[in-house]
Amino acid sequence: MQNVNVEITEPAQTYLKELLDKQKDNDGIGIRMFVANPGTPQAETCIAYCRPGEEKEGDVIVPLNGFKAYFEERSLPFLEDAKVDYSPDRMGGQLTIRAPNSKMPRVTDDSPLEDRINYVLYNDVNPSLAAHGGNVSLVEVTEDMIAILKFGGGCQGCGSVALTLKQGIEVQLMDKLPELKGIRDVTDHSDRSNAYM
Repeated sequence: MQNVNVEITEPAQTYLKELLDKQKDNDGIGIRMFVANPGTPQAETCIAYCRPGEEKEGDVIVPLNGFKAYFEERSLPFLEDAKVDYSPDRMGGQLTIRAPNSKMPRVTDDSPLEDRINYVLYNDVNPSLAAHGGNVSLVEVTEDMIAILKFGGGCQGCGSVALTLKQGIEVQLMDKLPELKGIRDVTDHSDRSNAYM
């Protein structure tokens, strides 16, 4: 079992327990913590209700004060040194989540393919596209191992995007991730309002 290096303070546990107690059919309800878009600038650390049966395979379960916390296995490296705290104030209080490593690209050869693609896009591809005010992001990986990408900023509507895609991005991704069979662009390039010319 993987180690969970997340601090959920006593005040935060008390607050979360009160929220859980207010839920209908709250028998066995817990929380689930995960990072959406881990290792990217869009990373978002989330806490959601986790009712019995909503646990995911691989979740790491940690018993807290009166409830259980389920941590998504894939998110654990990005939740390293995270802290959940609660501070009461006149408006009722605020739950804060600090996850300093959520946006850090932390990938290994065993990481999910999506994480490894994002790592290459955000560290190797996007810095060069940024010079033209552009970026590219992963939409999904299809069952037949095609990476679906979407361009933004100055790349959307740019006349050179097909060349950039085939000779630049595809070469880099397929060189570093040989299990990929190809890449496809789903950007609407008819919108040329921000295009780099």
